[in-house]
Amino acid sequence: MCLLVVASQLVADEPLIVGANRDEVLERPSTSMTVLAEVAPRILGGRDEQSGGTWLAVNEHGVCAGLTNQPLGDAKDPTKRSRGELPLAATRHATAAAGVEELLGSYDPGDYNGAWLLVGDRTSLYFVDFTGSAASARVLEPGLHVLENRALAEPSLKVDLVHDMLGEPVGGDAVVEAFRRALADHRIPEGDERPNAGNCVHLEQFGTRSSCLVRVGASPSAPPRVWVADGPPCLTPYAEVSGLWAGGSGGVEGARGPAGGCSDAAGVPTAQSRTSGL
Repeated sequence: MCLLVVASQLVADEPLIVGANRDEVLERPSTSMTVLAEVAPRILGGRDEQSGGTWLAVNEHGVCAGLTNQPLGDAKDPTKRSRGELPLAATRHATAAAGVEELLGSYDPGDYNGAWLLVGDRTSLYFVDFTGSAASARVLEPGLHVLENRALAEPSLKVDLVHDMLGEPVGGDAVVEAFRRALADHRIPEGDERPNAGNCVHLEQFGTRSSCLVRVGASPSAPPRVWVADGPPCLTPYAEVSGLWAGGSGGVEGARGPAGGCSDAAGVPTAQSRTSGL
């Protein structure tokens, strides 16, 4: 499973704040954060090295798109295109509205296994459904929104528990701290029988591979600030990677195996400096 938490137009000086956990098979190769497009616009995000897609992308203009997959089990069609193309397509535009229009007008849900997206910027947030015969989208009201591997309006004990954890935070720092607590939570909601229903998942061959936080400020001239935990966020500090806006194309390698790759390598900032500024 994956999880997206979004604060849209809730904080005046940070109108879009996004938190995301990426859950996947532990041995699937990935890069937790890299430059997905160099220019026009510059786009950062994670990259699935097996399919080439992404689960979360954000561009220099402050457009952010995150995706959760529809669980299909044996019904998943391996011949279809990667759903990870969709967040990248949405973030090739200067506004969320234009990105959503591109998804609805140029991409056929029949070419993909089912998925849902949240696409937002400083002024709007959209829920996009790619599970039917035709894609659909709707504008969401300002506030806190939580998307798991179910449609946004579908009843979810997991979403209810996340909302209970988030509460009603006031200010950007409080929102981010609430997101961090929720993303690191291991609890499976009472009554939810899915073994991967926790927010931070640790199973034998499947789990939370990385986590990301994005803070989009009110000024259009400033690119978003981005942090990534290259492993499960319960164990792995968030490192700021906003320097990727300035140039270069280096990436943060994805976690491998159940340990989550949590040990510090030479030259990597300490946990205290990694988390500062969140």
